[in-house]
Amino acid sequence: MSTQDLVPSPVGPVDVEQAEAALVERYPRLVRIAYLVLPPSLGRNRRVLTAHALVQRSLPRRRVPGPASVPGPRRAEDAVDPGYAYVRGEVLRQALVAGLPLRRLALPRRAQFPPLLPHVWGLRLFPRVGGADELALDQHLSRLSGPGRAAYVLRGLERQGDPEVLRVLASVGVDDPKAALAEADALDALEALDAPDSAADVPAGPPGPTGTVTPGGSGERVGEQAGPGRGRGRDRTGGPGGHQGHAGPGGRGEGNPLRAGLDGGADPDAGGAGPHGAGDTAPFGAGDTASFGAGGAGSRGSRGVAGGAAAGPFGGGRGGRVSGAALLESDEFDPCALQARPTDLMRRRQHGRAALVAVAALAVCGMLLGLPGDGWGRNGAAAPSYARNPAAEAALDPGAVKRVDPAAWPGSTRQDFSVWPARGGLLGDGALVRRALAVWARPGLSVRSSATPGTPVGPPMGPPQLLFAGVVDGARVVLFHDGLRVVRYAEPMREGAGAALDFARTDGADTVGSAALVLSRASGNVRYLTAPWVREAAVRDLLAPAKEPWPLARDTYGVTEPVPSPAEAKGCVRWNTLQVRDGSGVRLLSDLGELAPARLLWGPPAAPVDATGREAREAWARTACQLTAVRAHGVRSVNAWRFARQQLPEGAGRGTWLCTRAETWRGTGARALAQFLVPSAKVPAALAARSEGSPACGVRDPRVLAGVLWQAPRGGWYVLAAGSPEFTALELSGGVKGRSAGPVLAVRAKAGARADLDGTLGDGTRRAALR
Repeated sequence: MSTQDLVPSPVGPVDVEQAEAALVERYPRLVRIAYLVLPPSLGRNRRVLTAHALVQRSLPRRRVPGPASVPGPRRAEDAVDPGYAYVRGEVLRQALVAGLPLRRLALPRRAQFPPLLPHVWGLRLFPRVGGADELALDQHLSRLSGPGRAAYVLRGLERQGDPEVLRVLASVGVDDPKAALAEADALDALEALDAPDSAADVPAGPPGPTGTVTPGGSGERVGEQAGPGRGRGRDRTGGPGGHQGHAGPGGRGEGNPLRAGLDGGADPDAGGAGPHGAGDTAPFGAGDTASFGAGGAGSRGSRGVAGGAAAGPFGGGRGGRVSGAALLESDEFDPCALQARPTDLMRRRQHGRAALVAVAALAVCGMLLGLPGDGWGRNGAAAPSYARNPAAEAALDPGAVKRVDPAAWPGSTRQDFSVWPARGGLLGDGALVRRALAVWARPGLSVRSSATPGTPVGPPMGPPQLLFAGVVDGARVVLFHDGLRVVRYAEPMREGAGAALDFARTDGADTVGSAALVLSRASGNVRYLTAPWVREAAVRDLLAPAKEPWPLARDTYGVTEPVPSPAEAKGCVRWNTLQVRDGSGVRLLSDLGELAPARLLWGPPAAPVDATGREAREAWARTACQLTAVRAHGVRSVNAWRFARQQLPEGAGRGTWLCTRAETWRGTGARALAQFLVPSAKVPAALAARSEGSPACGVRDPRVLAGVLWQAPRGGWYVLAAGSPEFTALELSGGVKGRSAGPVLAVRAKAGARADLDGTLGDGTRRAALR
């Protein structure tokens, strides 16, 4: 076959009206074609609806032009209505696309989705059920590819010859039409191989005027035709009395395969004689029909439509069964003659209930989302309220908020947040308090929220205590306390900007722990709200121990002036702390990025004191920069103490070992740092070891052991180690070996050396270094 054979048939231009007329006139046939080409894996109900949808979507939107060049001589197989040819091509193209799998990276096409129209609710539609032959044919078609099914349908149902089948497949976008035709050939060959008794049992007819074909002989079917219902045969006139596509006595031709299989090739309109044809001695046909059932060697054009004795896995032969191609005309594959059955009634009922619930939920959400916003209105930036719990509603009532009288704390047996009076210039702003409570209970998406580790962020369990409400640094700020937490709500003065909500755990706070709260942070500065029992407030720089603190002014509500915060600083050039004086002494507090500043202490874990003495200030001046390791960790207090002193090799003086332990409000997650200080007061401490969650260096287990690799001023390298006084011996192993009979150790080593450090307590217990 030449390349010219694959050029589409030179049909003329097609009008929309012409295509519509062809579609309406041959609608059942077009739907049958689509149904047969669609993959059976779609299911019969979806195949039926998709087949109708594809045909109904096949009309052109405008006049379709014909070939640009002057068409050549019209061939016999081109004798088909142009409108029908166009619509059939569109149906085939869409059916082949519908059989393609959806790929993740490929853009899906319309035909690959379930059709919107036609659509049937509550019913399942499918063609009438056929017999065993139809079932076998459907199973064999399911094993073919989409182009293979299209080739089989064009050949068997549309009576197209091989050249025209190739042209049609090429025109609808099939990449390899010859491979598709080969699949159809394989199915035809399967029919011939499975024919009952083969053609050896079918006697050949007597010689006709044009020749004789005997079983095992050679037959050929040429003269392929292009329109449905047209016969095929080498001799279009047939023998005497023959009709187009049907053979008379001795003539070689093919008629309608359904008639050929049932009537043995005799067409009532052909003018032939007898039910088996004139001069027919074979029981099922005349002429070369035996070549189709007996395995006669025909050309490619002779395969696919069974003649009189044609047979296959679907029927044919002497039992009166029809061929596979003829079965394409059966009711099994007619998507216009349908049966109806209900869908799964129980599942449909469940889906109906679920859909009703979903619609109701969407309606409620739509009503809530459609409520008009009021900026900093009744609830401000709070999310919508879904629950109506009486206890929750009482907790959100601004009139139920607790307000402590300013004269209550001097006569109270305890001094903590529970006796803080309500202060601030906006105490009478009930709308502000309402918004703060609502955002606390239901923070919206625009709210910036933060919490110290281990702090619950849920709504209050009851009406909280109001500590402060006022304007600070261009924002309206409200402070609450509910016995467990301090909650800070801040909203900017200009409407539309996001609110902020901060939580800090403060349960068990004593007089010093409740001495101050962070009220505002802006531009790297911090403002504190001091307790009513704080008499004086000052600022002390930890990195300048010899410098006197400078006073910090406060307003009538106890709000301090802004102070540069170490929590906001990028470097460690100064560390400003808040020094307060109450009725019992002077306290030192440091901002570590949380609402409650941490208390700074000095001394053994069993009896620490406030870090206000000279020795404490000098030690903290060299270790303050290490506080960044415990920033924003929920720290309640930080205690530093000296656990060992050590004479350094090469006469370098005496070194000091410190342990710094940060305790948290939640009681767990404490961090311990072991630090080594050289004799020079200008050199900051070197971090020797750190641990999190260990009881070492604390009141429960004050024992601590650590080591460092140190270089002497003369250049020598040493491993220095020290433990608390409970250690009686230290030992180094690994890269450096050494042992001492006391709590300190110095062993010469090389630069970059690594070693394992262990110690022995007075009771003989072995302890590893802090890690």
